[in-house]
Amino acid sequence: MKNRIQLFSALIFCLGTTFTNVQAQTNDSSNAQVGVKGGVNFSNLYSDDVDDNNVLTSFNAGFYASIPLTSSLAFQPEFLYSRKGAELEYDNAFASGATKFKLNYIEVPLLLKINLTDNINVHAGPYFAYLIDAKVTDENSDGDINFEEEFNNDDFNKFDVGLSAGLGFDFNSIGIGARYNYGLSTVGKERDFAGTTYTFPDAKNSNISVYVALKLN
Repeated sequence: MKNRIQLFSALIFCLGTTFTNVQAQTNDSSNAQVGVKGGVNFSNLYSDDVDDNNVLTSFNAGFYASIPLTSSLAFQPEFLYSRKGAELEYDNAFASGATKFKLNYIEVPLLLKINLTDNINVHAGPYFAYLIDAKVTDENSDGDINFEEEFNNDDFNKFDVGLSAGLGFDFNSIGIGARYNYGLSTVGKERDFAGTTYTFPDAKNSNISVYVALKLN
């Protein structure tokens, strides 16, 4: 978890220093905005704590709206396609090896955006996600279970709920930022094997995203 926080802080620092010398125009905060956005995901699955090993690099893309509530506060709903997951190593009585989980979600963050200045904002709120597709691949599996054959979409919970928080930089018609998503829902469902009930993966989503947003109006 410590390494992940350090990575998130480093990403924010890099984003801020990259645009230190940009002469930005002041945004008109009195009007609603709509736009498109996309970026890179650094995803993992956690149980008790976030494990920074075996991060899955993927992507996110979609639409957003920013609806002013006051001169410095806005409501920002988003509609995203986001791939999450992880590469997990396992070693138990049934099998050992590594498995990649690629979980594709339709994700709806509902964020409050606070404009600290004309060009810097913080945002936070819940997100709600629906799993539309899941792909599992085995890497060097050794044992009685082939996860690639044993798992399909029905073996994962369809709904995910979590918390999002991040920092953004807005410049005229473009914005950049970094965000951390902390999942609250277990990814896997209970399964039965040889008379034993278990949940695999018994873990939740953890995800850092770096994005670019383009204002359309």
